[in-house]
Amino acid sequence: MINVLGMSGSPRKGNSEYLLNLAMDAIQARATELGEPVSLVTDTIRGKKLAGCTMCQGCMDDGKCIKKDDFEAMQEEWLRADVIIYSVPVYHMGIPAQLKAFIDRLGNSMFGRYKSINDDELSVMPKPLKTIGCISQGIHLCSGQEHTMTQIINHALISGCIPVTGSLWESYIGAGGWTANDESRHALKNQSLGGSEDARVVEVASRTMAVFAFELAVILRKGGINCQKILKSDTYIPFRKSLE
Repeated sequence: MINVLGMSGSPRKGNSEYLLNLAMDAIQARATELGEPVSLVTDTIRGKKLAGCTMCQGCMDDGKCIKKDDFEAMQEEWLRADVIIYSVPVYHMGIPAQLKAFIDRLGNSMFGRYKSINDDELSVMPKPLKTIGCISQGIHLCSGQEHTMTQIINHALISGCIPVTGSLWESYIGAGGWTANDESRHALKNQSLGGSEDARVVEVASRTMAVFAFELAVILRKGGINCQKILKSDTYIPFRKSLE
């Protein structure tokens, strides 16, 4: 079973969730075509309470953040997933504050969760080998979509995961789109129905990137089953557990 988490990084319900749903539907269709069992879960930062990380080191004991809000439930979903598709709007040339708070706390708590493989002089981030893809859309053209996708790519790399892109030419480092200065929540859907080429391109990129992320997760799982000797290393504890 491949566990897929679709994460909307938007405080609003609209364009980001629209593209995310297209991506998740594409994964379901591809999984059915391949005969691969898949579990799809979607979540959103919308309406969530997510305090910023204060680097208090409280999570170093057991990997659990001491702040009591919506982080822990989202953290558990992230940890269970083999594939994570982020769909993120551009806020001030980057990701929204709520999503940044989640990622900051997630990264620090990972060290605490796997403290047993570290010593006092060396901290090793374990490698879950999740596949991670990013969809990003903004109101304007060239208004920060690539910066936003780069932030998610960096998050994937530092988390011991594998960033995935779509196909050229629609997708270089992720699926990026714009709403042609339309601030409405359903701009992309309406533009797509109206025959907009720009809307079509980001839809195609969202689907293809998501399918590649799913296919790579399948390849990793089947390869991991045949690489047990390598996976005995503590570095691969979370990936090894996902295979179980």
